[in-house]
This record gives sequence, structure tokens and C-alpha cells, in this order.
Amino acid sequence: MTIASLFFYLFAVVMVASALMVISSRNPVHSVLFLILAFLNGAGIFMMTGAEFLALILIVVYVGAVLVLFLFVVMMLDVDFAELRQGVMQYLPVGALVGVVLLVELILVLGAYTLAPTVADQVVVPIPPPTEISNTEALGLVLYTRYAFYFQVCGLILLVAMIGAIVLTLRHREIAKRQNIGAQVQRTREESIEVRDVASGRGLQL
Repeated sequence: MTIASLFFYLFAVVMVASALMVISSRNPVHSVLFLILAFLNGAGIFMMTGAEFLALILIVVYVGAVLVLFLFVVMMLDVDFAELRQGVMQYLPVGALVGVVLLVELILVLGAYTLAPTVADQVVVPIPPPTEISNTEALGLVLYTRYAFYFQVCGLILLVAMIGAIVLTLRHREIAKRQNIGAQVQRTREESIEVRDVASGRGLQL
């Protein structure tokens, strides 16, 4: 076993273990920290395969910005995760169905390599050799031309997921003072100011 293979299996094992801890940890802060560890090991695998751009994007964008922001949100907001977990069992059939679909897809992918080993060689669009184009340019060409529609669909799915997370965690408290922009815009001058005749030297009593 070469050193490259040793590091590949090391990164892969740590990444899979971290991913399992993300979904099995009871503390959400620990889940975020394990997710950071999984992304760092994924970046290491990308770096070993020559995809430096993806590795740096994974570290700078996801670890350096998204997950740090998510960690601050988890630590600073008073989110009652015990209440959120209530009623999880009623969604278990849907989750199990999605898991079965993903398992079937993985079996089909692995079975294709076993039953027809030449499938991997049948590339419809040949990738330019690394000497002609960098991996960043190759990724941009494929992502924003051939798969632009799927890229937009992924963005739409992320937007729906973000709106769903906001709706699920939004709590209205009666004691909290909120800004009513509509009422502020519709108020009249008489409601905004009050003119009083103040006697000289006596001041104004509120």
C-alpha cells in the first residue's frame, strides 16, 4: 500500500465516521463540529485527486463561512431541539422510503461497475486533459453549460430548504417588541407629533 492510498483510506474512514456522528450526536454543536471534520477530510480527498479548486471551496466557503455561521446560530439562538424532535416517528415512513430509494440507487451504481466494468470508460463528453485546461475551468464549463438547468434546480431546492428551516424555527413571542413597518408608514402627522404650549421657565412635564 502506497502512502497516497494510506492517506486516502484515512481521510475516507474519518469522513464516514464524522458523517455518522453528525446524524447520531444528541448535541447540535457537536454535530456541527463533526460536520466540519467531515468537510476537512473531504477536502483532503479532493486535494489528493487533483481537484484543488473544490478542496479550497469546501474549506473557505463551507467550513470558513457557512458552518461557522451555522455554529453561531446554534449556540446563540434559543432553539428548543427537544421540541423539534417531537413527532419524529410520524415522519419515519417517509424517511425510510427516501433511504430505501437512495440504497437502491447505490446498489445500481455499484452493480453497474460489477456487471459492466466498461461503463466507466464510456464517457459521453470527454474531459479535456489537465494540460489543456485547469480543473476550475473544466468545472465551470460543465456546470454552467451542460448542467445549468440542474444547477438552477439545486439552488431552488436549497432555497426551499432554507425557507422551511426558518418557518420551523420561527417563534412569535408576545413580549417581544417588533417593528411594524406598515403602521409606521400609515401614521399621520397628528399621531406622530404633539405640539404643547410650554410656559417660560417651567419646563415640560411628560
